[in-house]
Amino acid sequence: MSRRTRADRRTLVPDHKYNDKLTAQFISYLMESGKRSVAERIVYTALETLGSKTGQDGLEVFHKAVNNIKPVIEVKSRRVGGATYQVPVEVRPDRRTTLAFRWLLGFSSARSGKSLDEKLAAELLAAANNEGASIKKKEDTHKMAEANKAFAHFRW
Repeated sequence: MSRRTRADRRTLVPDHKYNDKLTAQFISYLMESGKRSVAERIVYTALETLGSKTGQDGLEVFHKAVNNIKPVIEVKSRRVGGATYQVPVEVRPDRRTTLAFRWLLGFSSARSGKSLDEKLAAELLAAANNEGASIKKKEDTHKMAEANKAFAHFRW
C-alpha cells in the first residue's frame, strides 16, 4: 500500500455546448486516444437525435437515462474462512455514475446499427423508458445482491 496521500479529485469543467458537468464527464469517458472532438461529435449528435425522436430536450432525456441506469447496490467478493461469499454493498455515488457510463457505452456499442451516435441514442432512449440492455444489467445486479442478502453481515 502506498504511503503517499491520496490524489485530490479534480474539479470537472462543464462542456461548452450544454454547460453540463455530467455530459462533460461522459464525453471524457467516451474519449479514446485524446480525441475529444470526435467524442464530443458523437455525444452531441446522439443528444440531438434523442431530442428529435422524443420531442423533449435531449439533455433531460440523457439525465433521466443515466439516473435510471445507476445501480444502488452491488455484490463484492469476500473471502472468509476459506469460502468466498458474494456480499451485497452499497455503491458509492461516483462509482454509480462510472458503472452507468460503462454499461451504457458497452451495450450501445454492442447494438446493431450504423454509427456509434445512432446506437448511443437508441440505448439512451431505451434506458429513459426503463428498458434495454443496460437497465437489465442494473436489475440483474440488484437481483444478485438481493439473493445474497444473507451474507450482508460479512460486510466490514
